[in-house]
Formats: sequence, structure tokens, C-alpha cells
Amino acid sequence: MATPFIIGITGGSGSGKTTFIRQLREGLPDDKVCLLSMDDYYVPREKQQKDDSGVHNFDRPASIYRKQFVRDLKLLLNGQTVQREEYVFNNELATPRMLTFEPAPVIIVEGLFVFHYKELRKLLDLKLFLHAKDNLKVVRRIKRDRVERNYPLDDVLYRYEHHVLPAYEKYVQPHMERADIIVNNNTDFNMGLAVVRAFVEKKVAAD
Repeated sequence: MATPFIIGITGGSGSGKTTFIRQLREGLPDDKVCLLSMDDYYVPREKQQKDDSGVHNFDRPASIYRKQFVRDLKLLLNGQTVQREEYVFNNELATPRMLTFEPAPVIIVEGLFVFHYKELRKLLDLKLFLHAKDNLKVVRRIKRDRVERNYPLDDVLYRYEHHVLPAYEKYVQPHMERADIIVNNNTDFNMGLAVVRAFVEKKVAAD
């Protein structure tokens, strides 16, 4: 197999990264596109740093097992299979699965700090940034965390104001200028998705 093509996708929480990637992968053979998400590399809650109010802050570069993430990506690049337990965001209603990541011609790496981690950024062949207005992102964040992660509303709003937004402004937004493609998702990302999907399909067909 030729050296995999690495696509890095980032953007603020609520910008639509998960939905964009899901639609990007629809219809593509599972053995042609591999997704490695930082969501499965969070440091356990009890080891996360607390803010001045005693609330765990998951929105810091150190909240992710950075070395493990880069290590596993390099394993995939070398044609090796990676296994990791799913991170369920402390949702007591969810049962973690054992995830298996197989090498593929196209590897998508996704997460808040994909561009911030220098050693990871150097591995990317294509850098994609999902952008959306802050008011839209907070609404999407509320819907996701209330429904999917079983978080109380007050907790979601507190984290967005004190953790999520400051982290975006410090660690994510400054790297927008590094992106090869910026996809605007204030209304929808259909045109951006069409462009990126056509590119990926071409890469997969060439393998």
C-alpha cells in the first residue's frame, strides 16, 4: 500500500466536524478511509485539571493523550492496526466499545488540537477548518451534550463560557490561517463537503 494521505480536520466545538466527517465517509468503502478522533484520547476525568470553581476542564491541549494519539497515527501510517477503548464522556448510560482502526489509503484525523500539536500538524497532507458563528456553535453544543452525553444544561453553559470558548480563541482559531480549506457552516456545508468528497473519492480510486 502506498503512503496514506492524511487529512486533518478541526474547528470549534459545535462547528459541525462530526456531521461533516460522517457525511464525507458515507458510501466510501470502510477499508479505504480510516478516522482517528481525539474524542477517544481524553485523559480520564479524575486526572483532568480543575478550574477555580472545581470544575474539570477538558478543553486544554493537556486534556488529550497527545503522545498516544500521534503514536497511533504513526502506527497506521506504517500499516499497523490500532485498538482503543471508546471514550464515552462520563455518560453512565453509555457502554464503551473496543474500537479498531485499520490502515487505509486515506486517514482522517479530527479534533480541537489537530493543528495546535506541532508534531501532528507536520504529518498532515491536507488541513481543513470547519467554521461557524459562536452563537450557532453554542446552540449545537447544548443539543449534543444534553442528548448524547447526558450533561445538565447549567454544566454545558458553564463549560462553554469558561472552558470551550476561551480554548477555541487560544488554541484553535489562531491556526485557521494554516488551513488549506475553510468550510463555512453557518447555514450548511454542502458545497464544501462536495469539494472535499470529490477530492477524497479521487484519492481512493487512485489507490
